[in-house]
Amino acid sequence: MRLTYPTSIKIVLVPCTGKVDVIHILRAFEKGADGVCVIGCMEGECHFKSGNFRARKHVEQAQKILETIGIGGGRAQMYNLSAGDGPLFAEYAQDIHDKIMELGPNPIKLKKHKAA
Repeated sequence: MRLTYPTSIKIVLVPCTGKVDVIHILRAFEKGADGVCVIGCMEGECHFKSGNFRARKHVEQAQKILETIGIGGGRAQMYNLSAGDGPLFAEYAQDIHDKIMELGPNPIKLKKHKAA
C-alpha cells in the first residue's frame, strides 16, 4: 500500500522523540519552517521508557514560547502513533499541513524576506 502525504512535509528521523528539545523546535522556525510536527510512539510504549512524555513536554514549552513571541503555538504539534500505522501517519501529516496552510507562512520568514 502506497501512502500519500503533502510533499511540503520534511521528515527528520531521530532515535527517540525524547531527544527533540525545545531548542530544536524553535531553531526550525528560525530557519524558516512554517510548522513543526513531532510524531512519537504511543504514550506508555516508548522503548526508552519516557521519551514520548518528554517530547510532549518540550512541544508544549515550544508552543508557549511561540505564542508569547507572536508566531502562534498552533504551529507546533505532537502526535502519537505506533510504528506500523502508516495510514494514521498520512492523516496526521495532512492534518498539520492543513493547519499550517490555514495559519499562513511563518512570520519570521516573512520579516526576513521583507528585510532582504
